Amino acid sequence: MYHRFNENKYPSTNIQLDVFKKQLEIIKNEKIKFISPKDFEASLSEKKGERKILLTIDDGLLSFYENAWPILKEKKIPFILFVNTREVGSFNYMDWDQIIELHKEENVEIGNHSHSHEYLVNESPKIIKQDIKKSIEIFEKKLGKNSDFFSYPFGEYSLVFKNIIKDLGFKYAFGQHSGVIDETKDLWELPRFPINEKYGELNRFKTLMKTLPFKYKKISPEEKHLQQSNNPPSINIKFFENIKNLNNINCFSNEGNKWRNSEINFIEKAVLEIKIVEKFIGERGRINCSLKEKHGFWRWLGIQFVISEK
Repeated sequence: MYHRFNENKYPSTNIQLDVFKKQLEIIKNEKIKFISPKDFEASLSEKKGERKILLTIDDGLLSFYENAWPILKEKKIPFILFVNTREVGSFNYMDWDQIIELHKEENVEIGNHSHSHEYLVNESPKIIKQDIKKSIEIFEKKLGKNSDFFSYPFGEYSLVFKNIIKDLGFKYAFGQHSGVIDETKDLWELPRFPINEKYGELNRFKTLMKTLPFKYKKISPEEKHLQQSNNPPSINIKFFENIKNLNNINCFSNEGNKWRNSEINFIEKAVLEIKIVEKFIGERGRINCSLKEKHGFWRWLGIQFVISEK
């Protein structure tokens, strides 16, 4: 997941263009296949042993159009551009002519990123639904149809928000929790690796290209929007039982606003309990679990909670 390109003022969402070019070379050298959004559904079930990558860009910022789009167009690399309709045409954002230009390209999908891009997860169901319906209306007017793909603003969602997205007809929805997509993942809680100046450094990027899916049946709690009354949460992950060396798993979290190894325990076969002792502080609570595989590969699973002040 990318946002800005060569916008040095915003290191938390920016990537330098020379670094981006090198990242594309790493993907090529690793022989990872770029997949088209149009082939996304088939790619989940076909050639499961083949490594694939889907590029996504959030917000529809002008720096993407001016700096990254010419590179992707020349190399014919497919991607999803998620746009929040309220900002289209405003300062530093792409306008509809530019978005329509991309929309006409065979391997480009214009995905829905809400209308307002506000912290919708904290709003009432009525306000969330009104906001998303507004974006759908604009998509249909400007592009002739709404997208099957949705990206949660800030990667934040609740059960209510997720169910609204499902009910409004979206087939897929992406967060910002890290991880690798496979056929076992919830299609409305799809993970992505955020890439920016801090987390786009080339050695880390090479490591990300060696990540594999961590297949699980269920994560509890299903609700990712925590109130203070249930912070910290009780977390269980029910994995598939055929994962080799599962006992060697490691998990770490930012509980208490400090990254640390988490206390873990298998309460039954392939069911992992993660004990979070201190409350998550700030807006987001994060947990990452990894399992080392052969030849430098890692299985990786990320979980993100949104923390309410109430």
